[in-house]
Amino acid sequence: MTRERGFTLVELVMVIILLGIVATISVQFVALSTRGAIDVGDRQQRALQGVVISEQITREIREAFPLTVRENGECLEWRPILGATGYEKLGPDFDRVEVQPFGERIREGAQLIIYGYGSHQDDLYGSDDPGPVSPPIKEVLSMDPTVTFLDSTEKHHFRERSPEKRIYAVGNRVSICQGQGANDEWLYRYSDYSHDPDQPTAAELAGKSSRTREVMSANLEPGSLDLRVQPPSLNRGALVHFSFELSDPDGDETTEVGQEVQIRNVP
Repeated sequence: MTRERGFTLVELVMVIILLGIVATISVQFVALSTRGAIDVGDRQQRALQGVVISEQITREIREAFPLTVRENGECLEWRPILGATGYEKLGPDFDRVEVQPFGERIREGAQLIIYGYGSHQDDLYGSDDPGPVSPPIKEVLSMDPTVTFLDSTEKHHFRERSPEKRIYAVGNRVSICQGQGANDEWLYRYSDYSHDPDQPTAAELAGKSSRTREVMSANLEPGSLDLRVQPPSLNRGALVHFSFELSDPDGDETTEVGQEVQIRNVP
């Protein structure tokens, strides 16, 4: 008589348990591998985002008039250089300035700065007469030999002279600020605004109705924006340090970004 052979119930249960353990480990391995790949991708995205933001800020402040770069703990502010040339005469007709052509168009509403050393920084944001900054000017074409103020009846005496007869056309002020309150995860760029000669706070800029606001980042770690400015001297440009942290909206990880920028175009 032939004896039949097979698996016992205990053996089948053991196989099922072992297969369950293997399947669980496999699923966990795949899940962890996938999570790791996603985390790496998020880190790379934040790193790239930090590079883009840093590069944008760096390029802009390298084109700033060095003496205007300042910070108040909340915002970094400066006035961009639109063009530079040499001047021939600053008078006696003080409603216009004779210059060597800028070689590029200077838009209407820009202002002229002569030298600037010895002036208080706030003076570079106003147009007192006399002072280092002119009233707003009319449009200047690339080969125009003169610059005229918007109001032909308005006159201006520049308080100082440049040893090299250098004159700069500068645009309106620009600021980089971290949002306040419910918007503290946002990094903003403000432009096209007016203010007193002193530097506005982030809250004041946010509350202005007449200004342009652009979002540079929406995942800034609250309170992480750090700004430091070392003013320029007679033989070197300004040094600007800024740092911030970008957070992961789906986790607790952050990416810290820091940059130092030397502004070489000393007047």
